[in-house]
Amino acid sequence: MLKSLSICLVSFFVLFFFAISCVFLGFYFISCDLVYFIEWEVLSLNSGSIVMTFLFDWMSLIFMGFVLFISSLVIFYSQEYMGGDYNINRFILLVLMFVLSMMFLIISPNLISILLGWDGLGLVSYLLVIYYQNVKSYNAGMLTALSNRIGDVALLLAIAWMLNFGSWNYIYYLEVGKESAAMGLIGVLVVLAAMTKSAQIPFSSWLPAAMAAPTPVSALVHSSTLVTAGVYLLIRFNVLLTGNWLGSFLLLFAGLTMFMAGLGANFEFDLKKIIALSTLSQLGLMMSILAMGFPKLAFFHLLTHALFKALLFMCAGAIIHNMSDSQDIRFMGGLVNHMPLTASCFNLSNLALCGMPFLAGFYSKDLILEIVSLSYVNLFGFVLYFFSTGLTVCYSLRLAYYSMSGEFNNMSLHPLNDEGWVMLRGMLGLTLMAVLGGSMLSWVLFPTPVMICLPPLLKTLALTVSVSGGWVGYELAKFALHYELQALRSYFASSFAGSMWFMPFISTYGVSKSPLKGGSFVVKSFDQGWSEYLGAQGIYQYFLGWSRLNQGWQNNDLKTYLISFFLWVIVLLVLAFL
Repeated sequence: MLKSLSICLVSFFVLFFFAISCVFLGFYFISCDLVYFIEWEVLSLNSGSIVMTFLFDWMSLIFMGFVLFISSLVIFYSQEYMGGDYNINRFILLVLMFVLSMMFLIISPNLISILLGWDGLGLVSYLLVIYYQNVKSYNAGMLTALSNRIGDVALLLAIAWMLNFGSWNYIYYLEVGKESAAMGLIGVLVVLAAMTKSAQIPFSSWLPAAMAAPTPVSALVHSSTLVTAGVYLLIRFNVLLTGNWLGSFLLLFAGLTMFMAGLGANFEFDLKKIIALSTLSQLGLMMSILAMGFPKLAFFHLLTHALFKALLFMCAGAIIHNMSDSQDIRFMGGLVNHMPLTASCFNLSNLALCGMPFLAGFYSKDLILEIVSLSYVNLFGFVLYFFSTGLTVCYSLRLAYYSMSGEFNNMSLHPLNDEGWVMLRGMLGLTLMAVLGGSMLSWVLFPTPVMICLPPLLKTLALTVSVSGGWVGYELAKFALHYELQALRSYFASSFAGSMWFMPFISTYGVSKSPLKGGSFVVKSFDQGWSEYLGAQGIYQYFLGWSRLNQGWQNNDLKTYLISFFLWVIVLLVLAFL
């Protein structure tokens, strides 16, 4: 009995129990309009005391419940996915540390304790990205860690600036200080921190690089933990974004991120990177609607997106696992015949991502697009929203076309099956939520029915761009007629769109090229040049010459030695008489 209880199962049961408890508590809190502040005095010394503050309201409890629910199923799934790993216990402990850091971040109304969770996420994400010990993972890990450090520095500066208010509990000062310049500066720093953590332009390049981590980690990171930390922080600080230039700035950059990621995913062939870019696109959607002053909508989409994105990654992991670790979608095909259950879950989560009616993504995405149609947003922002929605359907249908239809394109006699029952159970648990989660959440978060009246053209615009995006995606993918990708005819445009507008080149090669060149010059001219000539090597050569002369002098015959001795005595006598 004890043997069968592995660390995966124990973690799954504990996290699942806490997840259900948190979600039901959150529903209770929202119905009774309750908020609990819990203050724990850690240390009291003379007149000073260190107090740990926790905030339990409907938002923190529901979000905690969702994070715990997804992480419990991901750990259950890891039991089979990481089954061949000798260090699986270490892997599960790292994932648990990751979840714990996220918990800290969620329930903190205090910038100091937020930093504990924030830095915990950054550190553990680095350890998980470099989990597979190879050069690609190390490079991705460094890019992830260093990009996130920018946000950490911004948060530290915000902590220093909060000293002007006399306390680090920012939640007390948001309403009071939103007009003050001091609070405005904190808003700028928090937006910078959130943009790095949620990978908005120009910090986007670390997100696809972080795909070097094992797939269960990707499922957790891209659904409800690391990348959503920035969005959640801004939801808490949303008062500072409304009615000023900061909101407009965030709206522009989030809209561009959404468009850039959607465009890039249409040129990508790596399965995990396509899903990573779709995450980036959805993060841009959350950030932009948040910048427009709708934090509750951003939170709603954050939760529904977490459900179907975790499922999408878990299905991708099962496919990669069965394809002998191949991630190229061009080698897939006909998977619906070989892995029907996994393919069903995969297509279902893909449809939820596109906003298919009555799946989880539809309730939040459709509402966001209708609110955008109703709001005062300029033409550029409006086009970015709807064009990005079309791009989402475009890359989703392209992905489904490549992987599901046609014949299997990998090596012959390749065994593909749906027999990974542990992985399938984890996926089926999330499939249920990806279907029902959106409607359940909309009933709880928006109990009063809202009727959005729009002209027929605007009302059907979301459907129109989705259908036309799907058609373009199908046409782009269907290259078997002429065996030549249209994208390769304009190579520069394709590489520009497919490489996230050259952002990875700027943030990695661009940043490292000059310092590496300068370092090489310094090493060659100073360390291996003048300092060697005037320092250790120069002194060595100088004494070597003298010691050789002395050695030759002593190695000669007796007469030479006696003459030198006699001359030395004469010199001494002359010196004595003088």
